[in-house]
Amino acid sequence: MRVIAVASGKGGVGKTNVVANLAIAFAKSGKKVMVLDADLGLGNLDVLLDLAPRFNLGHVVRAEKTLQEVMVEGPHGIAVVPAASGIQAMAELDLRAQAALIQSFSELTMPLDVLLIDTAAGISSSVMTFSLAAQEIIVVISNEPTSITDAYALIKVLSRDYGHRRFRLLANMVHDAQEGRALYSKIAQVADRYLDVSLDFMGIIPFDPKLRRAVQFQRAVVDAFPNAPASLAFSRLSATVERWPRPVGSGGRLEFFMERLIAGSQALLDPVPT
Repeated sequence: MRVIAVASGKGGVGKTNVVANLAIAFAKSGKKVMVLDADLGLGNLDVLLDLAPRFNLGHVVRAEKTLQEVMVEGPHGIAVVPAASGIQAMAELDLRAQAALIQSFSELTMPLDVLLIDTAAGISSSVMTFSLAAQEIIVVISNEPTSITDAYALIKVLSRDYGHRRFRLLANMVHDAQEGRALYSKIAQVADRYLDVSLDFMGIIPFDPKLRRAVQFQRAVVDAFPNAPASLAFSRLSATVERWPRPVGSGGRLEFFMERLIAGSQALLDPVPT
């Protein structure tokens, strides 16, 4: 099973849209996919996909429901674990509560090929925790100065303070590959000078009016307009991920993810010495 965290230094770069469309692209290729909306407090993946969950992670934290009971089925059979949207307390969970939340994953026995984690924007403790638990981190960037500087800040904190060394950069809402590569180069040049990290250019999602229309329909663009430029890009990206080296030492269940998350929580308490 692949566990991929999708993060961004700032909001508004289309991170959740990337997660939703990438999940469905995986599912359409035959993969069993779960999406965890880990934007604790401001999750909106369910809104984006026109889902109507009765329960959410808040009920799991309060021990009112199991994780299986709060999951909802999304397009093409993807399993969605909805966040607790609008509940301020969820955004302020301490590290012990975050670890307890993921402990509930041990109850799931369903086989999975891909777990996508939609983190919150920024560098909060929950972003650090969920990112450190993943095998891969995709950082979504757009052609805005604040997106570039905040993405660099996210990479710097995860690498300098917590020892994470590899990141995949995805340029979203750009006009062509040249523009996307230029955005990647801006971050890579500074990172090469000041950080000990490996940055890979994952590719681009082009600016596409069909994607905006799909959002208005509360559908993923890969479903609403499968031949749109953005849809084809998401399909290519899912194929690219399949060519990444397979994870070593992980089975089809989620025990190892819990172990990594708890280890990540401990890392937040005991960061890498600088």
